[in-house]
Amino acid sequence: MKARRFLAVVLAVTLLLLGLGAGAWWLVWQRSPLQLQHRPLVPPRSARFVPRDAALSFYLLSDAEQPVAYARAVAPPRQRRQAGEAIAGLRDGAFAAAGLDYRGELASWLGEETGLWLLEDPGRGTTGWVLALSSRDGDGARRFLQRFWQTRSLAGTELQISSYRGMGLISGRGALVGREPMPLATALIDDDLVLLASGRGALEQALDVSQIDDLNQAADPALRRRLDALGPGTALLTARPSALQRWLGTDLPGTASALVAALHPEGRELVLEGWLASAPGAALPPQGQAGSADLVQAVHAEADALALVQDPAHWPASWKPVLEPLVAAFDEERAGAVASILLAAADGPVLWRQGADGWLLGTAPDHPPAAAVEAALRERGLVEAPLAVPGGATVQAWTRLQAAADPQRRGKGAGQVQASLGVARSVGDGWAWWSDSLTLLGEQRQSRSQPRPLLARLQSLERPAASLQWAGGHLPAQELLQRWSGWRLLSALAGQPLAEPVQGLGLALEPEGEAVRLQVRLTYGA
Repeated sequence: MKARRFLAVVLAVTLLLLGLGAGAWWLVWQRSPLQLQHRPLVPPRSARFVPRDAALSFYLLSDAEQPVAYARAVAPPRQRRQAGEAIAGLRDGAFAAAGLDYRGELASWLGEETGLWLLEDPGRGTTGWVLALSSRDGDGARRFLQRFWQTRSLAGTELQISSYRGMGLISGRGALVGREPMPLATALIDDDLVLLASGRGALEQALDVSQIDDLNQAADPALRRRLDALGPGTALLTARPSALQRWLGTDLPGTASALVAALHPEGRELVLEGWLASAPGAALPPQGQAGSADLVQAVHAEADALALVQDPAHWPASWKPVLEPLVAAFDEERAGAVASILLAAADGPVLWRQGADGWLLGTAPDHPPAAAVEAALRERGLVEAPLAVPGGATVQAWTRLQAAADPQRRGKGAGQVQASLGVARSVGDGWAWWSDSLTLLGEQRQSRSQPRPLLARLQSLERPAASLQWAGGHLPAQELLQRWSGWRLLSALAGQPLAEPVQGLGLALEPEGEAVRLQVRLTYGA
């Protein structure tokens, strides 16, 4: 009996310790920055104040310290300080662009949701904005507003206190940090949400739409369906065509009518997923081209970037600009002209392989047939002729005759012409391979190695039937990001280049009804 009692006590103590340990682990895990990876995407509270026709809205659904802590936690040990400083710089720069000092005015009280939306008036050519700041305690928001207006009142700002829709409004012509005086207005909602706007008009519009579900984003059924389908997310972005072009640097005329996207981290990857709504008649080609997987597995030798494009000959004109970076990733003059001709004529799956030593294009043997591009190549001064290469293989080559490098030189060789290769074509393993380099065609025939890191990046997109899949290593990824004006804006806010830590990039576009499903995966760190 004593032994049984002793065992029962030991068992009870063990279960108690296990329970306490599990509870402590759960509390630590809940507070861990790694939780950002699994945070469910929920409708932002401040979306109730955002008009559905807002040009752009952005919501950060965590407190402003967690992304910094997450970057430090997942970065390689030697890069943790730099990673944290980069994210902190971007955060501080973003608030500074809104005229606020994060460390001095916000850090002590800012809660787990921050929202910003832009309002455009095409008639006047002006842009208004509203910033929503949540408080993590009952007094933080109130103290902020008191200090905010007290500072500006001492600087000579005349304040007006009024009531609108039962809310107390404070407005005046004040100066944000480092700015010239401008109209400002604020309201305190439920003691824990501050609305800061570029004047009474923008603030009153926010309060108006909060009372009418048919006008605000929070009650938008289409947006709610998108949020339900997106899964995890620590940030939410919506944008209309004007904002896509002006603020995000994306120009897809006649194609994109709206963007809804969520951002969340996965280890050392930053994942953006969402939808671009397409205008009628501007949909991408049907997905699921036969042979795509076989074509991807047929590529050999190492590469800097790979892309799988479905039926590029039938892409709508408004989507063609998306393909341009693929054929101009390194040398616009060398790659752009001839490769664009081939892409414009190719139907079915097309594989693009890019490297510093040239490009390689893989297609079905008769898509496009050589005769289909003959006229276009001839217009560029390229003449077709068979060419024997080592190993007994024969390729079709289109060359251009041109003067020697120094036509003014006298003596031996003066006045000679030389042939330069424009493009060559060979057929092997059931596919046609086009390239501006005979060396690359030889590697494709003879090499047995594959660009495994890029193939793995394509597979990680989990969009095998997408109209476009693109995967690049650090050099082409950084090159593409630095060309994007939206990325340059982010780098300016951070006060440092943000592309250098990027080690890879994956992109997929997949038709889904009247929209295009978008996925972007940025890989950071060593």
